[in-house]
Amino acid sequence: MFRFFSAIVSAGLFFVILALVAVMLFFGQISADLPDYRQLAKYEPPVTTRLFAGDGQLLMEYAAEKRLFVPASKIPDKVKNAFIAAEDKHFYSHGGIDYLGIARAVLSNLKNFGKGKRPVGASTITQQVAKNFFLNAEVSYIRKIKEAILASRMDKAFSKEHILELYLNEIYLGNRAYGVAAAALNYFDKSLDELTIAEIAYLAALPKGPNNYHPLKRHQAAIARRNWVIGRMEEDGYITQQEAENAKKQPLQVVQRTNGFLKDAEYYSEEVRRTIVHNLGDNALYEGGLIVRTTIDPKIQTIATKALRKGLIEYDRRHGWRGAEKNISLEGDHLETLKQTVLTKGAEENWQKAVVLEAQKQKAAIELENGEKGKIYLKDIAWARPALELGYVGETPSDVSKVVKTGDVIYVEKLDKDDAYGLRQIPSVEGSMVVIDPHTGKVLALVGGFSFSKSQFNRATQAYRQTGSSFKPFVYLAALEMGYSPNDLILDAPFVLDQGQGLPKWKPENYSKKFYGLMTLRQGVEQSKNLMTVRLAQDIGMDKVAEMAKRVGINDNLPQYLSSALGATAVRVLDMTSAYAIIVNGGKKVTPYLIERIQDRNGKTIYKEDTYDCADCNAPKWENQNPPLHPDTREQIIDAITAYQMTSILEGVALRGTGARLSGLGKHVAGKTGTTNENKDAWFIGFSPDLVAGVYVGFDEPVSLGKKETGASAALPIFFDFMKEALKGVPNTNFRIPDGVKLVRINPKTGKLSEPSDETVIVEAIKPEYSFDQTKQRTIGVGEDEVVLDRENDSGLQIGGEY
Repeated sequence: MFRFFSAIVSAGLFFVILALVAVMLFFGQISADLPDYRQLAKYEPPVTTRLFAGDGQLLMEYAAEKRLFVPASKIPDKVKNAFIAAEDKHFYSHGGIDYLGIARAVLSNLKNFGKGKRPVGASTITQQVAKNFFLNAEVSYIRKIKEAILASRMDKAFSKEHILELYLNEIYLGNRAYGVAAAALNYFDKSLDELTIAEIAYLAALPKGPNNYHPLKRHQAAIARRNWVIGRMEEDGYITQQEAENAKKQPLQVVQRTNGFLKDAEYYSEEVRRTIVHNLGDNALYEGGLIVRTTIDPKIQTIATKALRKGLIEYDRRHGWRGAEKNISLEGDHLETLKQTVLTKGAEENWQKAVVLEAQKQKAAIELENGEKGKIYLKDIAWARPALELGYVGETPSDVSKVVKTGDVIYVEKLDKDDAYGLRQIPSVEGSMVVIDPHTGKVLALVGGFSFSKSQFNRATQAYRQTGSSFKPFVYLAALEMGYSPNDLILDAPFVLDQGQGLPKWKPENYSKKFYGLMTLRQGVEQSKNLMTVRLAQDIGMDKVAEMAKRVGINDNLPQYLSSALGATAVRVLDMTSAYAIIVNGGKKVTPYLIERIQDRNGKTIYKEDTYDCADCNAPKWENQNPPLHPDTREQIIDAITAYQMTSILEGVALRGTGARLSGLGKHVAGKTGTTNENKDAWFIGFSPDLVAGVYVGFDEPVSLGKKETGASAALPIFFDFMKEALKGVPNTNFRIPDGVKLVRINPKTGKLSEPSDETVIVEAIKPEYSFDQTKQRTIGVGEDEVVLDRENDSGLQIGGEY
């Protein structure tokens, strides 16, 4: 009997030992496969990168997960306590695993066995951290065992505050929010310390399943769960009974949070995004939590956007009505059909979508998406002439029903009259605008097209288009640098170039198709004379022009053909604008930039545009010392006097040349128009003493803007509208004159010193070495056997060969 009993005991011990060994091997195998939890000692979650304007306004955010990291020390105690009350009552007392909770969960699961109910868990906050960081959401006991082992190890390795910090910053709480800080903003548009008890309790109700307690779709369930959390907070002593009662009475109201981003700056922020990705990579942008200070000036950006959009709309209206994009049936629920009908994106804020109910000769009845009705009257659609090919338009409408018809879906804008609406259309033409501080290179505004929602292609930084006459100043600048003077004379007459055997002769023309004989170098720019420019380029050599284009950042390899002197090569608006900045700033090199500084998530500066190390800027306090001086380290790439001579000439463009409309601003401004062959591209680049702006107008697929559309008609009005607003309230400052310049009164036609009998006199900027007594006035393009044209009669005499 004893032997039998002893055998049974031995067998039992054997199986117990065997079971223990099996369990140990099982847990050993599981432990071996567990990830290294120690990496959480230095927790750096994916955090939102934020872009800020020059004045501190939020420009844009980029993130793989919308998260704002908040250290545990900065999270209010009531927020911590609410989550502890809801998720892990014994958080501060257990070792990562709540054994009482596990026992309750096991009993509950046994009770519900076979009833088809989801098993109840007993995960502590520590276990949830383990699952969120290292495991998946699989419902199995194997995962729970792994979770428990990791939680136990983490509890020994980390403080409770660190575990809570991991949990509250990592957890997904719905509404695109990761972490409590992002959730507070997305649900209530508040920071953590602004939340009420009721709002905190609602956030603490969400970890069990944000969709189960959606504030709108499952409102009653959300309130019930929130109130349960409030009860737990009271039960655990985190709030008083009175606070709990008051909190439960509060309605659950979430906000439809606007993005809060700077308006009309999508092209700008997208260019910054592309720059960061190119230099730092995707992970740095979308997960790095970078703080990026940009150079954008919100006021200037808004003015530039409005000016460009206005100019493109005005151009579009000049070229007529292209017809309604869509037509729908009025049978059935036509308002719902109207809402579902998609038109070209990019409408102005005050434009609305409407359907034509009936069209008659004098008016058309319309209905908006909201059911409001109105009229389009004949007198309000005079602009809507039918658009024809090559930019031409038909007759002014005399019948509204010939412009729109029943069922047409259109854009309209409310007019001042009671029921009157104006017909509107999204421009098919595009354009761009760049505004730069000429002294620093800061890009203050950048608009890459009519609307970012219509097209994300950035025509300011990604498009290369021929510049036309806006390039001419750099031909003349090269000549001035070589000693030519603004009062030198150049022949404006037919020019013929033999391009070689089998090729046609090249015969450039002036825009007017006329010739004006000898004119001053200044007049060649002011009146934008192609033939004078070609002669000058030939005289100085295209190698000098190409070197100048490279020096100012327009083109590193300008083709050395005379056609390049007339703007035949393609350039970006950004580069042309920065090149003009060099002219007005006195010849100093500036490189345009959009990013001032980048800091990492910890505030450490990892990029700074201004690399000057200012030791005196870090004084601990002010003790009546002089402010630190920032030395001017900009490279002088053009002589200051030469740069001023061109500034003065370009001011002449704005006073009496192709840009004479700008004289209406009553400010010191300067600039140059540009129009390419067949009027495919229109430019205007100009400046005030402290602001440079470049404007481009053209179609994405190059076609003519119209026979009469030039830089002066399509681009200059945009520049005018911009400067009118940008310079409002700004003192009318003269352009800065460098030392050594001689300001001389001359006859603008002859280029010689003025005489009392001269009808017109201008002040010319002359270099100090130039002497009217001893320096011979150059005459370019007139040989010994050639005849100077009579500019009064414009007689077409041959110069240089067959024309």
